[in-house]
Amino acid sequence: MSKILFRLRNIPDDEVEEVRELLASHHIDYYETSAGNWGVSMPALWVRDEHQYQEAKKLLDNYQEARSIRVREEYARLKREGKNKTVLDSLKENPVLFIAYILIVLILLYLPFKLIMEITTL
Repeated sequence: MSKILFRLRNIPDDEVEEVRELLASHHIDYYETSAGNWGVSMPALWVRDEHQYQEAKKLLDNYQEARSIRVREEYARLKREGKNKTVLDSLKENPVLFIAYILIVLILLYLPFKLIMEITTL
């Protein structure tokens, strides 16, 4: 019976590709499910053989630990070099979109406040 190994929702494409390569290189029989047409299904990687699941889980755990260390080191390097993306960088890249997002957030904060104030003045 198949067992779910790795959920793919909100996972970077490069990480998904590396996990696929990891499983293929160790000859682990797996298949992938998508989120479906409306995005409501569970996108995931599944191991077909229960006997291979434990091996795949150990490989995935080791991979994720190594990736975590690698990504943290990359972030620290970018931060030291002053190349990490900040809020100010986002504003400089696309000021119109940034301001639109700020306005949307302010409106979403204002509307419940206005509703509560109108209810309390009744």
